[in-house]
Amino acid sequence: MEQEKVIVIDFGGQYNQLVARRVRENNVYCEIYSYRTDLSKIKEMNPKGIILTGGPNSVYEEGAATCSRELFELGIPVLGLCYGAQLMMHVLGGKVERAADREYGKTECHTDTSSALFADVHETTTVWMSHFDYISQMADGFREVAHTDNCPVAAAENPEAGLYAIQFHPEVLHSVEGNKMLRNFVRNICGCAGTWKMDSFVETTIKEIRQKVGDGKVLLALSGGVDSSVAAGLLAKAIGKQLTCVFVDHGLLRKNEGDEVEAVFGEKGQFDLNFIRVNAQDRYYAKLAGVTEPEAKRKIIGEEFIRVFEEEAKKIGAVDYLAQGTIYPDVVESGLGGESAVIKSHHNVGGLPDFVDFKEIIEPLRNLFKDEVRNAGLELGIPERLVFRQPFPGPGLGIRIIGEVNAKKVAIVQDADAIYREEVDRAAEEYKKANGQAPSWKPDQYFAALTNMRSVGVMGDERTYDYAVALRAVKTIDFMTAEAADLPFEVLQKVMSRIINEVRGVNRVFYDLTSKPPGTIEME
Repeated sequence: MEQEKVIVIDFGGQYNQLVARRVRENNVYCEIYSYRTDLSKIKEMNPKGIILTGGPNSVYEEGAATCSRELFELGIPVLGLCYGAQLMMHVLGGKVERAADREYGKTECHTDTSSALFADVHETTTVWMSHFDYISQMADGFREVAHTDNCPVAAAENPEAGLYAIQFHPEVLHSVEGNKMLRNFVRNICGCAGTWKMDSFVETTIKEIRQKVGDGKVLLALSGGVDSSVAAGLLAKAIGKQLTCVFVDHGLLRKNEGDEVEAVFGEKGQFDLNFIRVNAQDRYYAKLAGVTEPEAKRKIIGEEFIRVFEEEAKKIGAVDYLAQGTIYPDVVESGLGGESAVIKSHHNVGGLPDFVDFKEIIEPLRNLFKDEVRNAGLELGIPERLVFRQPFPGPGLGIRIIGEVNAKKVAIVQDADAIYREEVDRAAEEYKKANGQAPSWKPDQYFAALTNMRSVGVMGDERTYDYAVALRAVKTIDFMTAEAADLPFEVLQKVMSRIINEVRGVNRVFYDLTSKPPGTIEME
């Protein structure tokens, strides 16, 4: 039976992945495509529904991202969000104009609950607005079903044609009942059954891998992070010793992490696979000497990984398949999935290594978001401590050290980071024991980074001239948007005191309050 899906058409909006995530939270499979995707391809996919994202332009500008009228005449329900809502009106003969005042932030919205879109939603609800333009005239056949004090058409519908337009962003958490609205669209209006679940994904993927690989050999680069670990777990369950995992320790991992990876996947671990560890720290430090630009560091770390991996692959000889732990945000952020600008280069998307003699590539997690990958890991029986390990970038501490990377700086950031995580974990555990639940401030990701700033300090009556460490802690659901965590001041003070007293080369500690956007979670 063909899997039902909803597709998101991306017009360059910053929340494109978030829209897809929200759809999947309702157990409906969803993929993102650029607005440039040919209409015939969209028809072939036979989606149950189409969602148009926001975008940075005005629909009436010359050269603005657009779509054809036929998209709205396929007989498939379409939901336009923000720019997508304005585009729907514009293409179908309505009018969009520049608003007298930009509407941005949390706004009270009055909904018509007789609309299928707002079933079970309060008549007055808080939504997140972000627009310069507004719908000044609806297209024929539409009626207004929501408004705010400043926006006469906050939502409109033409249910006979299956067309719905929302001026605000229901996908962001600030829209309190946004997920209900999206659920109403995908489950009730589009008629999706909501049968896409993680246990069936794992079962189906293991069968598909077995079928595809047969008695062939598979080679996987294992970083020890969540993505490659879950990929390894899936492959090991499917084909056992036909899988060889190469773990390249580039000397840019967290403290003791190389040994922890070996304990899980090596000979004494729980998986039946071939495990090879390569200790390549010195090679990496030599290549990174004198390099300060973040993207240059990323490229060097990625290229050196390929060189080391190449040497190991030559020893192994020909394999049938090369496996990678690519996940869906990697695909989208590298410009392959939607329309949004390339945010950063991903070492496992795009250029395939041509030195490995293999027939095909396998990416079992290519269509999953990070939290879905974690769920798959639990389903496979991978230990929780590994599944819920904090996200760690492929280039590792190379991008948590601002400026040049060397062995001394790596040691500083490893030690500072270990102290920081230890103290946050201890404080959270103590709170949980005393209160029976985790503290609201417990961050979803937290780490120490080494700034390139050195400053004067005094330690033991002596003048010092040492580095400043920056502490990062964020609260997030999907890692696409994030807020700085409100860590207790006494925890931060204890961390500061321990780092300055125990880590040589540090005389100052900062706490980074930046949210995402405008910042990124990582420090580079």
